[in-house]
Amino acid sequence: MMKKLYLSEKNKKIAGVCSGLGEYFNIDPVIIRLGFILFSLLNPLTIILYLIATLIIPQRNNHTKKIAPPKNDSESKEK
Repeated sequence: MMKKLYLSEKNKKIAGVCSGLGEYFNIDPVIIRLGFILFSLLNPLTIILYLIATLIIPQRNNHTKKIAPPKNDSESKEK
């Protein structure tokens, strides 16, 4: 099964990019956040890349379809 990168909903601080990367690479998101801060101090282009990643990386779709229980046939026959 192929791993997919998603924005994280569990451990997000701003948009979930760093925590999503942490989940994908099995790394603590704090390390990725510290790296992001360091790189953004050295090169402000990192902030633009973060915004682009926020737009490109999809959100995980955790919504499951709720299926209505089947109607009881005896109720409909009585009417």
